[in-house]
Amino acid sequence: MKHVNHNLDPRNSPAALAKDRIALLDVLRKARLEGDIGFLKRAAQVVAQILIEHEADGVVGAQLHQRSEDRRNYRNGYRPRAWDTRLGTLELQIPKLR
Repeated sequence: MKHVNHNLDPRNSPAALAKDRIALLDVLRKARLEGDIGFLKRAAQVVAQILIEHEADGVVGAQLHQRSEDRRNYRNGYRPRAWDTRLGTLELQIPKLR
C-alpha cells in the first residue's frame, strides 16, 4: 500500500478543505435558525460522506473529475447505503469503483 503524504496532497488544499467546512457550517447554521434538534444526525451524515469521498479519492489516486498520472482506478457512480447509528439511520452514497 502506498503511503500518501497528506500535507502535499491537493485534496488538503485550502480550497478543498473550505468546501467541506462550508457544507458542515451550512447544516449547523440552518439547525440553529430553525431550532432543529436533528441537526446532529445531518451533521454526522455530512461528515461521514466527506470521509467516504476522501477515502475513495485515496483508493482511486485522484479526486472526482481530476486527471492524474497516479490514477489507479475509476469511479463508476454511487450506490445507496443505510448506516444505522445511535443518531438514527444515515443515508450515505458509496462510490462504486471499477
